[in-house]
Amino acid sequence: MATYAIGDVQGCYKTLERLLRRIEFGRRDRLWLVGDLVNRGPRSADVLRFAKGLGERAVVVLGNHDLHLIARAEGLAERKKRDTLDDVLDADDCDELVAWLREQPLVHREGNWLMVHAGLLPRWTAEDAQEKAREVEATLRGRRRASLLTGGTRLAETLRAFTRLRMCDSEGRLCDHDGPPADAPKGCISWFEHPRRRSTDVTVVFGHWSALGLYVGTDAIGLDTGCVWGGALTALRLEDRAIFSERAAEKR
Repeated sequence: MATYAIGDVQGCYKTLERLLRRIEFGRRDRLWLVGDLVNRGPRSADVLRFAKGLGERAVVVLGNHDLHLIARAEGLAERKKRDTLDDVLDADDCDELVAWLREQPLVHREGNWLMVHAGLLPRWTAEDAQEKAREVEATLRGRRRASLLTGGTRLAETLRAFTRLRMCDSEGRLCDHDGPPADAPKGCISWFEHPRRRSTDVTVVFGHWSALGLYVGTDAIGLDTGCVWGGALTALRLEDRAIFSERAAEKR
């Protein structure tokens, strides 16, 4: 039995199928998905159905595109120019898929491994992140979730960190930069390299940052290799840190 963490799928179901064949994903194996299961690629609904169908063998954390789908399904967000969510929103099982997605966590920890979509603010310990995630998740699953999905509240800012963080300034605040680290504004540093980072006692598996590409550090591993942009879909086997990649099969 093995556990594989896979980077941002974003509706690239054919590539996901090919990667699973490459790693010989078996009936006893487990799958960690780092979020952004949907959007920009062509088959978001199939990705959701596959992950949901794995039951307890799949661990999914929410990404920003997953939250956008939830917001659109609930009438809290407008369609964006590059959205490809109609196959979910028009599906007979849309309500079921969105309800399942809304129940997924923001952070998952097992032993010395922690998975999150984007990253952890430097001032957070792993325990802090778990506590904050549970608070946000409870709101997301409750009647007041509109306040999270439309922004402007304390919990919405916490949610933003979990799902959109890439770089921080010297004080540990989010920098709005989505390009390669080398092109970042002066004073911005990757969250996982921040000198004040307090979560170095765990290895954080994350995605979200396709311009970073595959990043393998001692206490942080980034798996977003830009499949939806014509790059690759990448898997990490947790037991031995082996890396597997499959070139993008979908055409945008």
